[in-house]
Amino acid sequence: MIKNLIFDFGKVLVNHDLHAVLEHYFKEEKEAMERCMAILASPEFTEACDRGIIPLDELIREAQHNNPLCSEALRFFRDNYLAEVTEIEGMREVLSKLKAKGFKLYGLSNWCSDVYEVMHKYEIFNLLDGQVISCEEHLVKPEKEIYLRLCERYGLEPAECLFTDDRIENVEGAKSVGMNAVLFTSPENYAADVERICME
Repeated sequence: MIKNLIFDFGKVLVNHDLHAVLEHYFKEEKEAMERCMAILASPEFTEACDRGIIPLDELIREAQHNNPLCSEALRFFRDNYLAEVTEIEGMREVLSKLKAKGFKLYGLSNWCSDVYEVMHKYEIFNLLDGQVISCEEHLVKPEKEIYLRLCERYGLEPAECLFTDDRIENVEGAKSVGMNAVLFTSPENYAADVERICME
């Protein structure tokens, strides 16, 4: 029986669009924007941010040093990217209904320490009963340990959990520790998945 619903944050509860931030800076300079985007979206930079061993400001300074042509754009991104985070329309209503039905709600996110600014800004995070953030644990999805860390912290049985994420590798990571898991595509599809899996 599923008792606990676990949510990724980015592109599940809130949307964050790197392109939108950089478009404000580069305007029509598409080639320069893509060059900067490649730095910020690289697996190495993303994992370093999420793992939290090196602070984001230090990672930005290192990227500026290694990519001087993008230096000002990287600083602009650092100063402005949180302004482009928005709540996924419809998800707060979905979570509110599920909480009213008795489900416990938890977050499990790969994010740097800036996540707390996002959590303070949007009411959807007040619906969560707890969360585990990668930067605090120095673990990232889809590593098994981070899923188990959430279970240990809140006394959850993996088989009683349904996890959702927009990345299939993170969905598979949840399954590898015994959780039920679905790929997130939209609030409507997620609500249907919960109905199908949890309320049969």
